[in-house]
Amino acid sequence: MVKTVDMKDSGSISRDTRLFLVPTPIGNLEDMTLRAIRILKEVDLILAEDTRTSGRLLRHFGIETPMQSYHMHNEHRRVDSILDRLKSGDRIALISDAGTPGISDPGFLLARACIEKKIELECLPGPTAFVPALVNSGFPCDRFVFEGFLPVKKGRQTRLEELSQERRTLILYESPHKLVKTLTQICEFFGEDRMISVSRELTKLYEETLRGTVKELKEHFEIQPPKGEIVIVIKGNSDKI
Repeated sequence: MVKTVDMKDSGSISRDTRLFLVPTPIGNLEDMTLRAIRILKEVDLILAEDTRTSGRLLRHFGIETPMQSYHMHNEHRRVDSILDRLKSGDRIALISDAGTPGISDPGFLLARACIEKKIELECLPGPTAFVPALVNSGFPCDRFVFEGFLPVKKGRQTRLEELSQERRTLILYESPHKLVKTLTQICEFFGEDRMISVSRELTKLYEETLRGTVKELKEHFEIQPPKGEIVIVIKGNSDKI
């Protein structure tokens, strides 16, 4: 059993009480780990971003643990009641629809609250979309910046202008219906010749990674609108090196 300790604190609520952050497959169910299945079967409660989506996953692996919804629209309201259950001795797992909780998904707020209340956290290793997209890009992987989703409106252009000067490889998440707009803005701030990689449907049947200049990929997706979850990887600004 792994134990993480904040050196400023001593002890915890209970030796066995803890919140498990459990990654789930981003597409291919074979990426679910044996440890993740065991933990989800053993805990008292599973917090799920969408109980319908997670319900299909749990049924596939024969997991009958009770679920409760925990997502961006209710996480602030749910934290106190979840902490009460943890303090009473329950073991709880948090999962998102796909990937690792806290990475562009709910998780940070509850994890921070547990640390403040001296409740143990245990994060299992597992799937997250940006790692295979980064490696597939062919760009340097030793130093990179993960930005997640760009601001929707306020501050978006300012952020793009700042990121255009970044020397390290950049990673962005984007929805398929906003991809062309985002690539158009990258052309504007990074230049049409900046090399990028776009991965979609990672680990799924129609997984695809396209590489080229921003202009080339923008023109491609204007003709062939994309489907599925998107990861954009942008080569760092070589002019700054």
